[in-house]
Amino acid sequence: MNTEKSIFDNFNKTIWSKFHKAIREYKLIEDGDRIAVCISGGKDSMLMAKCIQMLQKHGTYDFSAEYIVMNPGYTEKNLDKILANAQALGLDVKVFDTKIFESADKAEKHPCFLCARLRRGFLYKKAQELNCNKIALGHHFDDVIETILMGMLYGSQIQTMMPKLHSENYKGVQLIRPLYLIRENDVIEWAKFNQLEFIRCACRVTEKIGEGSSKRAEIKNLLAQLRKTNPAVDMNIFRSVENVNLQTLISYHLGNDYHHFLDIYDEGLSIKGTKN
Repeated sequence: MNTEKSIFDNFNKTIWSKFHKAIREYKLIEDGDRIAVCISGGKDSMLMAKCIQMLQKHGTYDFSAEYIVMNPGYTEKNLDKILANAQALGLDVKVFDTKIFESADKAEKHPCFLCARLRRGFLYKKAQELNCNKIALGHHFDDVIETILMGMLYGSQIQTMMPKLHSENYKGVQLIRPLYLIRENDVIEWAKFNQLEFIRCACRVTEKIGEGSSKRAEIKNLLAQLRKTNPAVDMNIFRSVENVNLQTLISYHLGNDYHHFLDIYDEGLSIKGTKN
């Protein structure tokens, strides 16, 4: 099994080219970077790690990387599976232990939110310990689309999952998402092609309530229905947050600065910002 060759040859258009495009377009990786590549054990983070390793070997960027696996409390079977997959992909990983699953399992409200927040904090801290200036996460294009819809339908806001972010609490560390333009189905096809099986969420809360009961699962189902009549719906949603015209919004805020359309309405400004 040559997973590297499959990315270059069989999935060049759907994975490797889109990976490269995201790196270039959003300036995710630059010369001198030291990246903590965060591997959860799922298909997405494993593919991301392999692509970053390939970029190190065959790309034009001069950077270094640490491939890290945070163990939030996996069963021995799941941890063994992660390490076996890493070995199959030729990834030299470093494992560090936490008790995140135990903490989330005790939470009375919003255990998934707590788990995500704790994970992020531990990853940032580990990145600093390893002298990394960036952490790489395996979110893909479908995650971005789902986040946009979830914000609108459940959060009463227009927002997106950004391709990169500065950390507010860990100075000098950025978060990057190299799979930003890659579709989830293409990740699945890559895994099938290479006969690879990866762990899923593997947390205690998911085991109790099931994966299909989350808000994100509802959004996935909604998108599946919309695609039946509008195959371009995902890209249209994505483009909608690239083509925002602030003068067509009732209100918006930039940091702590709040703006309302009535602020300039009496000045007679049209949508294009010129006098009527």
